[in-house]
Amino acid sequence: MVLVGEVLAAVQRAYPVSLAEEWDGGIGLTCGDPHDEVGSVLLAVDVDAVTVDEAIESGAGLLLTHHPLLFRPVQSVAADTPKGALLHRMIRAGVAHIAAHTNADSAVGGVNEALAAALRLTIEGPLVPSGSEPGTGSGRVGRLSHPMSLRDFVAVVARVVPATVSGVRAAGDPFRTVERVAVCGGAGDSLMDAAAAAGVDVYLTSDLRHHVVAEFIAVPGHPAVVEVAHWAGEWPWLDRAAELLGSEFPGLRTTVSTTSTDPWTIHTSSTPRN
Repeated sequence: MVLVGEVLAAVQRAYPVSLAEEWDGGIGLTCGDPHDEVGSVLLAVDVDAVTVDEAIESGAGLLLTHHPLLFRPVQSVAADTPKGALLHRMIRAGVAHIAAHTNADSAVGGVNEALAAALRLTIEGPLVPSGSEPGTGSGRVGRLSHPMSLRDFVAVVARVVPATVSGVRAAGDPFRTVERVAVCGGAGDSLMDAAAAAGVDVYLTSDLRHHVVAEFIAVPGHPAVVEVAHWAGEWPWLDRAAELLGSEFPGLRTTVSTTSTDPWTIHTSSTPRN
């Protein structure tokens, strides 16, 4: 049997805490005893009521997520608060929780490389190198196996990321040719200038705003922009993390949650006015 602390150590070897952004909180072990034994791990993007239920119902002793539960400081984890209720449920059920957030974004083999690999990009390197270790940093830049139109690239993206209500959308000339691609899993508006400086043809990320995108693509020479749901862009990492744990601990059972925790639940196409 494997100990919770051993899993934590393996996760942090692969995704060192030193790679996390300074503002990033809640990384590591949120709850659980490092000395407890664990035979099964559920991996998910989010720790919320749905994934906690899934962990408990599947008999998992550990929930490993990308997003932290206690990302911002709280003054109480009482059972009548949303986050406190989740913590109490996990503790009572004997489910530990570990989060690997921006450290997993930056690491070699982490969230951004998983997204680039899902798109079958030949990775050139980080979009913004961290400077601490070779190959680490924010986002990734890569090249498609052959040029295609932006419209066709969007279709490729829609096939390889999990389906969500919001789907995939793009800003730019549908017929422009794209070959070099920059990606950033999660909210990536802060890296848009870096994508432009990298000279890529298209930048794929999440959580973008109207004016930011409109002003960005209006600049001659700037890449087109593709937006996927935050959850969908980070989900491909879960398989890689599961493979990592499986190779480290052959007797440990790992399960990747396929339940969407994207918050959007309804989408209706706009109807033109007469």
